[in-house]
Amino acid sequence: MPIVHDWLARRAQLAPERTALIDAIHGGRRISWRAWDATAHRTALLLRQLGVERGSRVAVLAHNCVEFLDLLFACAKLGAILQPLNWRLSAVELRALLADAEPWVLVFGPEFRAQVEAVRPEAPSVRHWVSLGEPGTGELPFSSRDGVPQGLLPELSLEADAPWVLCYTGGSTGLPKAAILTHGAITANAANTVVSWGLTPDDVALLNAPLFHTGGLNVFTTPLVYAGGASRVCRGFDVAQVLEAIHGGEVNLVFGVPTMFIEMQRHARFDAVDFSRVKLLISGGAPCPAPVFERFFARGVAFKTGYGLTEAGPNNFWLPPEDARRKPGAVGVPLFHVEARLDGALRPGDVGELLLRGPHLCAGYWRRPEETARTFVEGWLRTGDLATRDEDGAFRIVGRSKDLIISGGENIYPAEVESVLAGHPDVSEVAVIGVPDARWGETPRALVVPRAGASLSAEALLAFCGGRLARYKTPRSVRFLEALPRTSAGKVDRRALSAAHGEA
Repeated sequence: MPIVHDWLARRAQLAPERTALIDAIHGGRRISWRAWDATAHRTALLLRQLGVERGSRVAVLAHNCVEFLDLLFACAKLGAILQPLNWRLSAVELRALLADAEPWVLVFGPEFRAQVEAVRPEAPSVRHWVSLGEPGTGELPFSSRDGVPQGLLPELSLEADAPWVLCYTGGSTGLPKAAILTHGAITANAANTVVSWGLTPDDVALLNAPLFHTGGLNVFTTPLVYAGGASRVCRGFDVAQVLEAIHGGEVNLVFGVPTMFIEMQRHARFDAVDFSRVKLLISGGAPCPAPVFERFFARGVAFKTGYGLTEAGPNNFWLPPEDARRKPGAVGVPLFHVEARLDGALRPGDVGELLLRGPHLCAGYWRRPEETARTFVEGWLRTGDLATRDEDGAFRIVGRSKDLIISGGENIYPAEVESVLAGHPDVSEVAVIGVPDARWGETPRALVVPRAGASLSAEALLAFCGGRLARYKTPRSVRFLEALPRTSAGKVDRRALSAAHGEA
C-alpha cells in the first residue's frame, strides 16, 4: 500500500505559515512550513538535475544545519536514500562507508574538506561533490540550487518498505552496519511518539544531537514534523546555549545523552535556570547515573530515561510523569504500536533479553543478509540488551548481555555499579568491566576518570560503595584513567577497555 512520503508538502498545505524550524546557527531565523517545503523542493530539483532518482544514495558529511534537513526531505520527495556520515570517523572508515552504500552524490561542510580530499580518489561511485561552503575544483556549490529552474517533480508512489535513510550503528569493531530506515518505519516511529508522548504543534525541541545518528533524526525531529511542532536547529551541543534556550522558554523538549546532562548540572548557572516550561527532558544512548536523576528531581524536573536503537524507532517506551520519581531509571511501558517481551524471564523482576516488534523496526541491514537473519527472528528484533519488567509492566534496562559479569554464580550488571560510583563527588566518568579471577571466575573492575583537581584514592572509592552495593558487586580493583575511550557513536568503548584493562 502506498505511503505518504512528502511530509513537507503536506505540512505546507496544513499549516503554511506556522514555524517549522528555528535556525539558531544564523541568529534564530524562523522558517515556516511553506518556506521549508520550498527550499527542500529546490534541493530535490538540484539532486534530480545531478542524476539522483528513486533508490539513489545521497551522502552528507556535515554538522547539524538546516541544509542537512533540506537534504533529508528532498530525498523523501525523490524516493532517494540519505546516507548521513559520522564526521568523527577517520578517512579510512569513511572510505569503507562510501564503498558500502555507493552514493551518487556527496554533500559536505567546509570544515570537512580534508576528509573529502582524502576519500575522493577511492570513491568511484560519487559522481558529484557538492560543497556547503566555497567549492573547489570540480565541485558544485550547494547554493546553486537557487538557480535551478523551478518546476514540478515527477509523480511518485512509494510503498512503506521503501528505504529513506541508511543510519549506521556505532560498532566498536569492524565496519558499522547500516540499518535501513524505511518510510514506513520512520512514519511509525513518528506516530508512536506523537500519540504516546503527547507531542503537539506547540512543542519546540532543541536539536543539537548529531543528525548522523537516529537520535538526532528521530527522537523529536521527524515526530515533530508529523505533529506540526518545531525544531531549534543547533550546530552541536553547547551547554551554555542549552541552558539559555531552556531558561528563556525557547524550547520545551530536550533530548540528550547522559554526558550532556552531567555537563548541564556542572555548569555554574544550573541552579538558577528556570525549568518550569520544560515538558520533557529525556536521556538516551546509555545508562544514566542515579545522581543525575536526583539533581533534576531536586529542581522539580521530571527527568526520565528512554530506550531506543538505530534498528527500532528509536522511541520504544514511555514512563508516565507520575512514575518518574517513583521509578527513576525505568524506561516504562511500550509505545502504542510497539510490542516488547523478555526472552528467558518468567516472573516480574526476572532478567531476560529484550525483544521488540512493530512497524517501527528497520528493514534489516544494508547488504548484510546474514546479520539481518541473526538479529531479526520471526518478526522480532533481538536487541542484545538485558531488561526486567515490574508488576506494573514497566521495563528497566539493566545492561548488555555481552557486558554481563558473572562472579561466583552471581550476575553483576555494570550499569548498576557504575550508577553508584558515579554518585561519588570526585568521579567524572566511570565504566565497570569484568576481569578473570581464579576463585570467582570474574570480578568487577572500576575504570574511573576523576574530576579535575580531585584527589581520589581507590580505598576511598571502594569505601563509598559500602552500604550502597552488595559485597559481590563491589569492584575488587580500581584503575584511574584520563579519559574513557569512545566508539564512533560516542558511547563508551567497553571492548577497548577490556582489551587494555581486562587482564587478571
